[in-house]
Amino acid sequence: MTTEVHKVGVVGLGTMGAGIAQVCVQAGVDTIGREVGEELAERACERIAHYLGRGVEKGRLTAEERDAALGRLTTTTELADLADCDLVIEAVVEELDAKRELFRELEEVVAPDAVLASNTSALSITEIAAATRRPERVVGMHFFNPAPVLPLVEVVRTGAASDDAVEAAYAFAERIGKRPIRCGDTPGFVVNRILIPLLNDCVRVLEEAGVTPDDLDTAMTAGLNWPIGPCALIDLIGIDVHVHASEALHSALGEPRMKPPARLVEMRDAGSLGRKSGRGFFVYDT
Repeated sequence: MTTEVHKVGVVGLGTMGAGIAQVCVQAGVDTIGREVGEELAERACERIAHYLGRGVEKGRLTAEERDAALGRLTTTTELADLADCDLVIEAVVEELDAKRELFRELEEVVAPDAVLASNTSALSITEIAAATRRPERVVGMHFFNPAPVLPLVEVVRTGAASDDAVEAAYAFAERIGKRPIRCGDTPGFVVNRILIPLLNDCVRVLEEAGVTPDDLDTAMTAGLNWPIGPCALIDLIGIDVHVHASEALHSALGEPRMKPPARLVEMRDAGSLGRKSGRGFFVYDT
């Protein structure tokens, strides 16, 4: 029998973590979000309330539904408060050592049959799970940004993961309105294994073809019917996030196309991170 999730924990309430928490409470699931400080936790709650409020303004949900969703959300700065969660989704910084340490700590807090999931986009779930005494309960649940909008969740299985843990994660993703897929723990999983080198090629074309970011995006939207151009997409993802994922895949696979183009590295180092910084390939209102 597949583990049923009654309460979910989300560790890390940045852009992705807050989005995941929002999806969960909107779907009727009691959710506890953990941040390292009260100020960050309050900021995440304000962000979630803001986006739920916009949903009311646009008629996607009622004021009563918004209030009920917010009532399902609690925050904490203590991992111990996640003890009664059936599923904990990690969305902290994309650093392997930090994730491994967190999973070791979580394992001591939650019940033995709880599922621990990482939202990493590029790191090895197997290496994260290896830090625990119960790697069979560890899976990947890779949501896509923005989590409340994009329906895909990659449910990533390691060689040690149990059928129950994988199916519990898959069933939960369906329950909160997502369209999950199952995949093995390979570098980049499915989407990023395809997308990262493709976007890197697009950036290289900017220099090689002497084309502007706006014209490149027009070429891909008007010529190939992409819903968003590659430069706008990298800005949305975050240039720092994309560079980190590229570096991780290049390290794992050694393929030249995985290496982040110099232009992206320079933009990251200059603080031009895309939408979140107000400037990337394009300029945004902040």
